[in-house]
Amino acid sequence: MDETNSREELAEQERIRREKLAKLVAEGNDPYAKTKYAVTAHSREVKENFAALEGKEVSVAGRLMSRRIMGKASFSHISDKDGQLQIYVTRQDVGEDVYAAYKKDYDIGDIVGVRGFVFKTQTGEVSVHATHLEMLSKALMPLPEKYNGLQNADMKYRLRHLDLIMNDDVKETFYRRAKIIGSLRNFLDARGFLEADTPILLPLEIGADARPFKTHHNALDIDMYLRIETELYLKRLIVGGFEKVYEMGRIFRNEGMDAKHNPEFTSIEIYQAYVDYHEVMDFVEEMYKYVATEACGSLKVTYQGTEIDFSHWEKLTMAEAVKKYSGVDFSQISSAEEAKKLAAERGVELEKGKETKGHILAAFFDAFVEDKLIQPTFIYDYPVEISPLAKRKPEDPSMTERFEYFIMGMEMGNAFSELNDPIDQRNRMEEQAARKRAQGVNAQVDEDFLDALGRGMPPTGGLGLGVDRLVMLLTDSPTIRDVLLFPTMKPKK
Repeated sequence: MDETNSREELAEQERIRREKLAKLVAEGNDPYAKTKYAVTAHSREVKENFAALEGKEVSVAGRLMSRRIMGKASFSHISDKDGQLQIYVTRQDVGEDVYAAYKKDYDIGDIVGVRGFVFKTQTGEVSVHATHLEMLSKALMPLPEKYNGLQNADMKYRLRHLDLIMNDDVKETFYRRAKIIGSLRNFLDARGFLEADTPILLPLEIGADARPFKTHHNALDIDMYLRIETELYLKRLIVGGFEKVYEMGRIFRNEGMDAKHNPEFTSIEIYQAYVDYHEVMDFVEEMYKYVATEACGSLKVTYQGTEIDFSHWEKLTMAEAVKKYSGVDFSQISSAEEAKKLAAERGVELEKGKETKGHILAAFFDAFVEDKLIQPTFIYDYPVEISPLAKRKPEDPSMTERFEYFIMGMEMGNAFSELNDPIDQRNRMEEQAARKRAQGVNAQVDEDFLDALGRGMPPTGGLGLGVDRLVMLLTDSPTIRDVLLFPTMKPKK
């Protein structure tokens, strides 16, 4: 069937449904007039507690998903928040007028309320024998065809309400997402962390690499920017005396979209005074074990056919990882020129203005290492050039006390022993902002944050992780769009 015929058929179905609605209203049965319905049980409860509920009256409600119309008795399935439940409707029990309307005026997709007693059919299916049936809302547009469903990925994400109606496994993904987020909060709250709310709309564009979304505040007549992180505000709270803080919320980055990136996403940032990055590594490992057990019931989960074992985490410095996977030992490289020569020989592309030894080490990591890190792996000791907010290593000031961790070739989180030297921090921020301004970006230094550091921040460990990628991992979802209820979509023409 071509697209034109499909549209015409949908328009005809909607016309017929509108006629049925007009008939119901004329008969005094306007389905939209109902303001509530007393639901006493849901599908899972009825099925799992059949022994206790058999023969007893329940009141259920949901979307009509199937109808098997027979003479004086018919079967249907309704769908509620927990799944589907069969209902048995007879003319004798619901009345001749209601049964006639059920046969002629009800459609797949309508929302119905059913009161009746619980029984089991001859085929062994737990069902509700209806004694009362009413329409609670008329669906004017049809659902997708049952067996083909929503096949087009773009339509699945754009019309997520239909995707949820037709696919119970999609609904289960978002129930599990909520459980994962709840377990993260439970883990942190139980350890004395304070959940904070910091501004989403910011008055300046900082010098970080991520590009922000820009808007304008009319009353103040200033440009403002959606946040690209929550770090600087949360560290000001550490200065203010909160020793353990975290924030979970939306982050916005005006960048590309792919299987692992969406312009708005959920992150959680966590800061604790008086710990360093090694203690944060232990914290991450403990947290992932807790969340995996809570959400999946096991420390071993399968992602796209590969078993991930959260009971074992490998630890490598960035230089060790590059040596392991590329054979290049950066500890033996004495200059940027030598590193550039090796990059040219190995086909490693370098960004303009990022040609120091540290930048080249990071480029080798991206080219040879990241996609090899399948099992949980900490990569630590990052070059200072790519870590403007991390504390330098005392024994090697060219490196920082920073780590990222990777699973299935995806970067899952980023952590530091936080830089608390206000002089070093100002120098790094000004250098970063100057580099961005040279690219035509109106980047500025956050003076309020530097003021906070100048008042004294204790040694602090910080962590940021992408919640959506964690949900992808624990729900076996191949793309970030599968774990966002409403991912960013290009508008339809």
